[in-house]
Amino acid sequence: MEKLVVRGGKPLSGKVRVSGAKNAVLPIIASALLAEKGICHISGVPCLADVETLIDLLRFMGAEAALEEENLTVNAKTLTNTEAPYDYVSQMRASFLVMGPLLARYGHAKTFLPGGCKIGTRPIDLHLKGFVGLGAEIYRENGFVVAKVKDRLKGGKIYLDFPSVGATENIMMAAALADGITQIQNAAEEPEIVDLANFLNAMGARVTGAGTNVVVIEGQTSLKGAAHQVIPDRVEAGTYMVAAALTGGEIYIENVITEHLKPVIAKLEETGAKVQNGGSGVKVSGAENIAPVNIQTLPYPGFPTDMQPQITALLTRAKGTSMITETVFENRFMHIEELSRMGADIRVDGRVAVVKGVSELNGARVHATDLRGGAALILAGLAAKGETEINFIHHIDRGYEKLEDKFCRLGADIRRVSEG
Repeated sequence: MEKLVVRGGKPLSGKVRVSGAKNAVLPIIASALLAEKGICHISGVPCLADVETLIDLLRFMGAEAALEEENLTVNAKTLTNTEAPYDYVSQMRASFLVMGPLLARYGHAKTFLPGGCKIGTRPIDLHLKGFVGLGAEIYRENGFVVAKVKDRLKGGKIYLDFPSVGATENIMMAAALADGITQIQNAAEEPEIVDLANFLNAMGARVTGAGTNVVVIEGQTSLKGAAHQVIPDRVEAGTYMVAAALTGGEIYIENVITEHLKPVIAKLEETGAKVQNGGSGVKVSGAENIAPVNIQTLPYPGFPTDMQPQITALLTRAKGTSMITETVFENRFMHIEELSRMGADIRVDGRVAVVKGVSELNGARVHATDLRGGAALILAGLAAKGETEINFIHHIDRGYEKLEDKFCRLGADIRRVSEG
């Protein structure tokens, strides 16, 4: 068991580089299963627990996969297994993304019901609705979801009741080898959707409309290996931006696409932080006094739910009262109880959190309840008086590459400690 020990009270300063996007690289790795010939070369791959889990799953299925530094090669010419078992899928929800490629290429797939962070109900119904809309038969047995189709999937119109990122990705991948044209209506518009579409198109697919609410896929008979550079992680970038604002420091963040961070930048500027574009990065300077703001999480291009815990940590030190409304995940306030142990004054009523700023936070022993909640506790610890001990950091390792090392290079006092 490992934990992070954070000693706060130091303004952070310096330069940090953002890794490739976790939420982009996972569906891209899964889509490599669609290549019947050739090798997929994916660069900018972050070294994360979730990435390792998905690579192990591809190897279990018979694909050849090798990760060297940030470069991943996948040869999925011949697979020996179209089943994603409990050991892999229970660890990480994104493992379910292999179902679309497997179903499209082999006509059948069997996947254990997914796990991951317990931040709220994230049903796979929309994924399955899409597969049914493409002509698949779906049934469940012994904790598994089984999908089958006679001959090939058939293109069709699919309306998503909610613009689910995962469902949009899974249906896109399945439709890439379907017979005919597929139209996904009310599709997710996140940058990660665009990145997946770009990789699929490099493989020989024909995907248009990615980044809008209607994505059109013209199915092909086969796809081949291709090369692709993963986009920067906008949530990691946003986390460093909040760190600068919360500690009153000044950080230059490299490898950032500011277009992907418009709502985060807007809210940081409302709190008084200064955000300046420069080159391929952005400089963020904290204000002497943090102003309160109101935030509502929404699907892209709204304020991202994955940045809500971090901005909550920032607002615990605001000069006034802020209101945060979480509309995406109903359990995404689990980190608030942990922040309260550190002296935060937060009241939760359903999906609304009222945050009254306090003059100081104090170090405490806390638990990372999920990936982004864990990041929020690190941020709070960096601004707190005394020492903060963060347990269950395996959640954090799922989504941040060498986070404590990067923070230490900015002047933070963070140590990873093994127990037992």
